[in-house]
Amino acid sequence: MYQHLNLQGLPFGLPAGKVVCVGRNYLDHIKELNNDVPAEPLLFLKPATSLCSVTEPVVIPTHLGACHNELEVAVLIGQTLTRATPALATAAIAGVGLALDLTLRDVQDKLKSDGHPWERAKAFDKACPVSAFTPANEVADLQDLTFTLTVNGEVKQQGNTSMMMRDIQSLLVAISEVFTLEPGDIVLTGTPKGVGPLQPQDTLTLNMSPWFNIETRVVGA
Repeated sequence: MYQHLNLQGLPFGLPAGKVVCVGRNYLDHIKELNNDVPAEPLLFLKPATSLCSVTEPVVIPTHLGACHNELEVAVLIGQTLTRATPALATAAIAGVGLALDLTLRDVQDKLKSDGHPWERAKAFDKACPVSAFTPANEVADLQDLTFTLTVNGEVKQQGNTSMMMRDIQSLLVAISEVFTLEPGDIVLTGTPKGVGPLQPQDTLTLNMSPWFNIETRVVGA
């Protein structure tokens, strides 16, 4: 069963909650998929059952079409946030990590064309492989984090949180105005360009120096 872990592999002491995802927060990704720029944060949810450790094999449901990588900075929430001020939002961050927002792109495209929600493409079991979390107080600047996804030795995604259209603090404030964030929830803060289909046997490396350099592999289900 999934647990939030610290860098030493020990439980973080927070329950596994919902995952709040922010879509279209990097302009280069918006352009690569030819999407519209949202006027306000585009939010969707993954349930706690979507969580798994990224150090385990990344499981993709190959019978449902293309499954795309979307590497994102993940923020672990440590305090309840409801209509939070910027200061409270920042204080509520317990940890920072990396996650893959696995996306069934063919399924999502069909849902979007029909005007339906995205959950079938985003919220399936193990759709959110996540790293351990480094304590927030060890992160000097949330808006200067460089992160990279390498697939089979080739860099596919590279971003820096300074490229976000809306910074992490602003996102937490905006989310908490819509619904309450609870201890153990995770916020995925958006993905840069470079999304693409994963294949069984692919080798992935997720990096965010100096905390993470994680190698994992993809398996089909």
